[in-house]
This record gives sequence, structure tokens and C-alpha cells, in this order.
Amino acid sequence: MLRFGRYVRAANVEDALEVLRFRKGAQVMGGGMWMRLSDRTVPCVIDLSDCGLDKIEETEDEYRIGAYVTLRDLECAADFNYRTGNVLNAAVHDIVGVQFRQLATVGGSVFGRFGFSDVICALLALDSEVELVGAGRVPLATFIDMPYELDVLTHVIVKKHDYQASYQCLRKAATDFSTINVCAARWDGTWHVAVGSRPAKARLLAGEALGVSSAEPTADEIARAVEAVRGLAYSSNMWGSERYRRHLAGALTARSIVQAARYASTEAYQAALAACTREEAIR
Repeated sequence: MLRFGRYVRAANVEDALEVLRFRKGAQVMGGGMWMRLSDRTVPCVIDLSDCGLDKIEETEDEYRIGAYVTLRDLECAADFNYRTGNVLNAAVHDIVGVQFRQLATVGGSVFGRFGFSDVICALLALDSEVELVGAGRVPLATFIDMPYELDVLTHVIVKKHDYQASYQCLRKAATDFSTINVCAARWDGTWHVAVGSRPAKARLLAGEALGVSSAEPTADEIARAVEAVRGLAYSSNMWGSERYRRHLAGALTARSIVQAARYASTEAYQAALAACTREEAIR
């Protein structure tokens, strides 16, 4: 059973950071969907409900997603999803169920930096940053490898581009954790591919490291992307073996690039997918 020693409803994010840093064992509570599964006492829990972080705000250059925006709000944000290739809608719509997504928050999903996170994988392929009260704005790709420090995440920021993007994942059953997830996005003339549920934290490959440069990649380019993705580290758990994940990551990479590139012909689509079969099949 989860218990709280003290409950603080912060008036603003600066007060929340002060409590977090000066009360030993204090934690910020997002939606609490994973926290509630633990059997422990949290000495002090900080609620940010009064801090105005429950909106998706649009400026001329970016979308600012408040930390208390729920996954359901993110799923249903029509304009935001349209402008970002619909990858966040695709990433979250199979997470447990609607009731869960109406409580789970974007801030909790991102700050936790969970290896299985569909949300982080989708955001990582976009031009994304996080905004922290203490550290300020940090690229998401940098943030996920930072140590857990006493700071408060207030926003996830997605910069506006003409995105071509696609999110792909494989689950053993609907609402289950992803066995592997992949998001491909092209913006500013460069392809970006994020791979998560390895089951370690998501990793991003882009530019020369990915081996894809053209707007409509050839089968050879996609074969290089598949090889680069399969070169990442994978491991085994109850959702899949290291070998299985490595193979799936390549196949989903090819599929996501093909769909994001919006190929005009069936022949080009089939030639690109053929790149997946160039490696030895799983025995």
C-alpha cells in the first residue's frame, strides 16, 4: 500500500522546487499511476495541480505541453497531432485503457525515463526539449541520459517543423507494454529514428549514423538504416528475447521510414520493405 507522510499542494513551480530540495525524500506526483503500485511510504509528496501545467499551448514556433497534460489529452489534441505526423496519438492510444490515460501525465511519463515508454520514443524522433525549473530547457535526447536530480519538469516542448513521421510498435496483446517501439521522423532535411523498449532507454539515430539522406529513401538506404538500428544494444526480458527485439527493430524501422516518406508507388514501397529480409531470418 502506498502511503504519504506529508502532502503539499504547491502554489507555483518555484515553491514546489523549494520543497523538493529541502524536504528529505520529497517527490513530485504526476498522475501517480506507477507510484500507486508500490508498497512504501513517501515522506512528502508534491502536487502541482495548481501550477497551470495542464494545457497544450501553441506559439509561433513550438508547442508547449504542460507536465500535467494527460495522455488522453495528448491523444486527442487534433492540431498538435496533425502537425507532428500523428505519432503521439499512435504512441499512446494503446496504453492500458482510456481510464488510465485520463490520469497518467506527460510529465510523469517523460521524467520517469522508463525504458518501455512509448511517449519518449515518439517525442525523441521529433525536435523536442524539456523545461525544468532549475536546469532550464534541455534537449530530450540529453535529458534521458541525465542523472535523476532534484528538479521539477514543467513542460515538454516540441518545435514546429514540416514533419514526415510514423510511429510503429509491436505488443503481444492490446494494452500490453511494447516489445519494441520505433519512431521515424524527417524534419529540416534529416531523418531521425528513435528505438525504445530495447528494453533499456530509447536511443536516437540521425544523419550519417542512420545512413538515410533522401526524402524518399531507396531500398539500399533503408537497408543501411536497418543495419544501424540492429547495431544498438538489446537485451531479453519476459516480453521478448534480445535476438527477437533486434530483428523486430529493423523491420519496424523499415516500415516507419516507408510510411513517413509517403512513397508514391507500390513498387517503391515493396522495394523498401524488401530491405528487411536481407539479414538472416530468425530461427
